[in-house]
Formats: sequence, C-alpha cells, structure tokens
Amino acid sequence: MVQRRPFLLASLGLSLAPLASRAQQRRSLTDPLRLGADLALFDAGLAHALRQAFGRDTGVAVQIERRPALPLLEALERGEIDAALCNAPEAETRLFAQGLVHDRQPIAQGDFVIVGPAPRGKVPDPAGLAGRRDVAAALARLRDVALGAPGTLRFLSANDGSGTHAAEQALWRAAGVVPQAPWYAMADPKQSLAAQARAQSSYALVERGAWLVQGGAPLAVLVEGDARMAERVHVMRSFRVNHPAGKMFVAWIAGSRGWRVVAAQRGYRPLAA
Repeated sequence: MVQRRPFLLASLGLSLAPLASRAQQRRSLTDPLRLGADLALFDAGLAHALRQAFGRDTGVAVQIERRPALPLLEALERGEIDAALCNAPEAETRLFAQGLVHDRQPIAQGDFVIVGPAPRGKVPDPAGLAGRRDVAAALARLRDVALGAPGTLRFLSANDGSGTHAAEQALWRAAGVVPQAPWYAMADPKQSLAAQARAQSSYALVERGAWLVQGGAPLAVLVEGDARMAERVHVMRSFRVNHPAGKMFVAWIAGSRGWRVVAAQRGYRPLAA
C-alpha cells in the first residue's frame, strides 16, 4: 500500500506520530461530528455560533474541541477529529498539498491587533505605539524602547502553537526582530492570552474577534490595519475519517447559510472560495 508522507511541523516545534494506514475510519450519522477550532475562533464565539446554526438546520450534533491551530492540524491529520476551523494558512497549505485533508475552503476574514497599555491609562503606552499602522515598525520600536529603558514594558507571547502565535512569529520576522527576555515573556497556554495581558498590563498580539469578547481596560488596541495582520479562516475535513455529515458541514459553512452566521459575528466578515 502506498504510504503518504507525514505532515511535517518540525520547523514549528511539533512532531507527528508515524502514519499507520490510509484507510478511512467510517463513522455513523448518529455519531457527533467532531469539530476542532483554534483557540481564538472558539473564544470569539465563532465556532459556537456555527455549531448552533448547523445543528438547527440539519439536526446533526456537533462536538467542538478547543485546540491551538498546530496541534489541531495534527489531530485532523491523525483522524482524531472530523473537521477543523483553523487560522494558520501556512501550516494548513502544507497539509493540504500532501492530500491529507479534503475540501479546504475559506470561510471568514478577520485580523490581528496589537494591544497594550491605553494612552490615557495608569501606565500610558510606554512604547508609544498608539495609532501606528506599520506593524513591523511598531514592533521594532517596541524592542528599541524595551532595550533603551529596561523594565518599562513587557510583551506577552501566546506561546501555544495557535494561529495567533504563528501570526506573531511571522510579524517579528517581518520586523527583523528576535524578541528576547526579559521584556519578551511567554503566556501560560492554559489561560486566555487577553486576560493575562490585561492582568499584567502587557503588550500582546491578539485576534480581534477574541479581543472583542475578552479584552478591555487597562489595555486598548494600539496597532491595527496593516495588511500583514490579516487573518484568514478555513474549514477542512480529515482525510482519515469519513463522517457522513462531514462534506455536508463544509458545504453548509462555505455557503450562504454559513456566510450569514459569519457576518453576524463581530470581528469577522465572510469569504467565498
């Protein structure tokens, strides 16, 4: 039997178990559809809204699993979930190119924003990022201020393999900056990034939809609008499992019914293939 090459995430600090077989796991329509959702898409309420509407339209039960994007894609590749909502296009594309997922469709566009101490807050924006639209220049300035005045600011990284974490790493590369302690700190992956940044009055890159639900004082959105901060959300099915409702779910979510649900969610707008 021809074996497919494993989806490699080694460059992103992840590994996969060896592939056992190309045979699909067949599941019944009475089994819940197992849907994985990246942390931000879950926290923003997007995954829950789609689950509710799909269940209402079709009668199919959907069970959501909240996971960071990269471990989520590993689970999808192994057949541990039937479908996924993900916002890590680079990793998704590699998996799709190997034929290890089916029906990858764009469903929504959002964006990432840099939040930090509000300009009129108790500790007013020590890096002076408010209103900047060039994210690379903003991150370079943050680094310069942090090195020039040690202890005046802190940047909190998601550090969890989520779509937000992948986007943050790409933006640091675009800025030509290698972030380092002590001003660059890792968040606890078991807790909300927005909540931790607020508690510590730290700068952070967050997904706008999740921020609209979990954000607030003493932080504010400081940097937004750069095209490099765009977020694309895709739905896809696992190659390794064949749930009778899987293809139906992808078609529904990428169609007009799914578009209406996406359009009603703050921080997102629907996308068509």
